[in-house]
Amino acid sequence: MSAVLFDMDGVLVDSEDYWVDFQREEIFPAAVPDESVEAAETSGMNYREIYDYLEAEYGTAISRAEFEQRFAEAAHEIYTEHVEALDGLPALLAELEARDVPTAVVSSSPHEWIGWALERFDLEDSFDHVVSADDIDGASKPEPDVFTHAADVVGVPIEACVVVEDSENGIEAGARADATVVAYRIDAHGDIDRSPADVVVDAPDGLWETVLKLTD
Repeated sequence: MSAVLFDMDGVLVDSEDYWVDFQREEIFPAAVPDESVEAAETSGMNYREIYDYLEAEYGTAISRAEFEQRFAEAAHEIYTEHVEALDGLPALLAELEARDVPTAVVSSSPHEWIGWALERFDLEDSFDHVVSADDIDGASKPEPDVFTHAADVVGVPIEACVVVEDSENGIEAGARADATVVAYRIDAHGDIDRSPADVVVDAPDGLWETVLKLTD
């Protein structure tokens, strides 16, 4: 049996465009005003670990509490007002269910944020499991911990799981977990390293076709 582990941001919903803008225009200038930070450095990370990363690499100019509050406020606006689900998603999930292929959302975002996105598109009951990086004691992406934990939750060996990711950190995490990784190329990430992925696709229909083929 195979299973599909979907990242949320940039895969299920087009939130990465908004997150990249938020980080580039608001949070990085506030947190590290004298540094030039590329969004790819932190994309896919849990927002709390983004603060840890910025503090360790550059030193931060705002407190953790202010940083997290700004992220939480941005998340609510992004997920409840702006994002759109990727084309064909309900049909893909219905087909996977018909084939008895388990599915899970595996995200670095907190459960509350994931819930906002799923509720917006009536997808709360469309996945067998929802896994957040907050569920584990290990590190978030690019470490493999969240995907190996998700495989345990789903009850399928990680080697039999298909991970769908868009960010460099997420692609690396899936590969390090020994899953089959499908990288979804989106404009928000530009020319990142997708070489650890098994397959790279450029459009929603190609993404869904690849997922169905790998779980056939």
